Amino acid sequence: MTDCVCWKIDFEAFQNLFKKIKGLSELGRSWMTERLFQCKQHAISMITDSASERYLSLQNNYPQILQHAPLKNIASYIGVTDTSLSRIRREILKTSSL
Repeated sequence: MTDCVCWKIDFEAFQNLFKKIKGLSELGRSWMTERLFQCKQHAISMITDSASERYLSLQNNYPQILQHAPLKNIASYIGVTDTSLSRIRREILKTSSL
């Protein structure tokens, strides 16, 4: 979606880092716990929140994604079609300009 630099490390070398660097395993565990929590929150949101609420949440929490990600990816993430996303965005724009 945007230019970036990616690094690659094989699994065995990654596991060795956890063994050699004190505190890295706790950092990894903490990061993974946070990611699992975020995934669970997203799954719950897909069931309980309206598509408009999911879009507004994304807009409030990750505005940079809306600037860089294609609309089809955003629509997929919040569980709607491209057409529905366009309608949601139009309604939010109309409501905010009142």
